Amino acid sequence: MFELDLFLQAIFSAPLFKGALLTIGLSLCVMAVSLVLGMGLGSMAGSPRRSARWLATLYVWLFRGAPALLVLLFVWNGLPQISEIFRAGWFTPFFAAFLALSLIQIAYLAEILRSAFAAVGHGQREGAAALGMHRWQIFLVITMPQALRIAVPSLMNEFISLLKTTSLATVISLKELMTVSQFAIATSFRFLEWYGAALVYYLVIVSVLTLAQNRIEYVLSRGYR
Repeated sequence: MFELDLFLQAIFSAPLFKGALLTIGLSLCVMAVSLVLGMGLGSMAGSPRRSARWLATLYVWLFRGAPALLVLLFVWNGLPQISEIFRAGWFTPFFAAFLALSLIQIAYLAEILRSAFAAVGHGQREGAAALGMHRWQIFLVITMPQALRIAVPSLMNEFISLLKTTSLATVISLKELMTVSQFAIATSFRFLEWYGAALVYYLVIVSVLTLAQNRIEYVLSRGYR
């Protein structure tokens, strides 16, 4: 039978709360780094230089095609075999998950941002260049603000997807939300209560992100309504 008291106890338990914070922290770190590097890779994908386009295309092809679980296992188990650097104490499950998920997320964000950059009218960049603006000034002042407005829905969807993908890090013993739930189940054998509590955390986090997305879209669309 489903025990409501145990379910409520699981929701308000300190380990599950800490696991949720770790999940959010990992997602934010991965998204922040991936957004910056994804902008660079997205710019390379639309570069007039063929070599830059090929490098960006190759990277996106590789990490969009590789399953997230495989990349996690390769980073955690494979890198220590490649170099002794990754056998040191600093190479923790958190850093391994951060590195693996960032590699994947950069590829997806690069494609989103590449299409968003392409959606900005070329005439605006030519007009800015005619006014004497430098290439980086054009990118920061003209292209990037408009591209981000276009890309916000897709970026927020990717962030929500990333948040749920962090549950795969349980295979490398990162004590995020799902790992903590499984540890609790292993000692209590109460599946419904602990999985239900984990589901509540995910639903709450995703609901907050959805509200934030709606607010961001509203603010960015003020001049276009």
